Amino acid sequence: MAAAPVRQRSGPGGPRAQLPPCYYEGYLEKRGPKEKASRRLWTCLCGNSLYFFNNAKDAHYVEKLDLSGFVSLKDDYSRDRNLEAARLILRMKDGETKLTAPNLESRELWKGFLYSVIDLNVPSCLTLLPGQLQMLKEVVDKERSRRRTRTPTRAPPSPLSVPLVGEIPPCFRPVSRTEAEVLLERHPDCGNMLLRPGRDGCSLAVTTRQDLNGSVFRHYRVTQRDQGGYVIDVENPIPCATLHEVIDALVEKTAGALQPFLLEEPYEENITYVSANDENGERILHTAPTSPLPKAPALPPKQDRWCSSPLSRSPAPDRRILTSSVPASPTNPMRRLILSPSPLAQTLNEELKMKLEKRRASQE
Repeated sequence: MAAAPVRQRSGPGGPRAQLPPCYYEGYLEKRGPKEKASRRLWTCLCGNSLYFFNNAKDAHYVEKLDLSGFVSLKDDYSRDRNLEAARLILRMKDGETKLTAPNLESRELWKGFLYSVIDLNVPSCLTLLPGQLQMLKEVVDKERSRRRTRTPTRAPPSPLSVPLVGEIPPCFRPVSRTEAEVLLERHPDCGNMLLRPGRDGCSLAVTTRQDLNGSVFRHYRVTQRDQGGYVIDVENPIPCATLHEVIDALVEKTAGALQPFLLEEPYEENITYVSANDENGERILHTAPTSPLPKAPALPPKQDRWCSSPLSRSPAPDRRILTSSVPASPTNPMRRLILSPSPLAQTLNEELKMKLEKRRASQE
């Protein structure tokens, strides 16, 4: 899957020189949401936009597709007249654009470059060679640097300059208005309402999304009151003690049609690490073994408390058990030792017998 080389653009004063840096380019068949037929166009990924030219030598592009409204990117498995062609469905906020790459390898590379520019992260779900992954990493670094140094077209969301009261709801996201819309449309199964900072830095906002022949977005301002608590700034203001009550109030007012946006971030199922190959020095991603850890040795059984103290009294043994194991021979010394009482025991028995006889005599 060799990457298409990035062609040199026209001279310093040419139209292409005014475009953002080109990361990847090649021929794609494109059909927009309002187009009935596909067109084969030379496509350049410049910055975070796709520029379409009639051919590779043209200086002026005929169409531009801004990827800031990206929603999803998935494979299209429908058959094409060209059996080797591989299709893609690029879903944007304003509709779907169908792209067709020459083959599967080319489609995989286009997906890698698109995801890298959109998410600013090298995708891990694609089948690419180590050299191609390194190219994507360089693209991510260049695009991050370009976005930091370019002149902003709009003011970024200001950080909140007022302390928040109580706990922050889990549907809070530090995103702008546009980013909130994209996030809600990209993950419709995670909820349709999120809390975000306001543009002025002194308030909050709630962004909602619902379907009515397409996406319908609404934005509600939430301000903090001087005496404490918050208020939803609508025609009839709704006071709330905490931000959790703000979310609960919107859920209640809409009879549950609005639900908080809770995005579960994915976690890795295996432990991976990068190491260099001993033969060629190439760095490879490895998966750690998943065998269970050895069990700790079992502790010895706890001794009974009767046996742990040498001074403790042991229960009296059963004379029947002791005598049953001794042979019945009258000459056996052990039998004589067990059956014959000791002198001390004999004396105690005589004293006890005398006391009992005296007690009986006094009672008569």
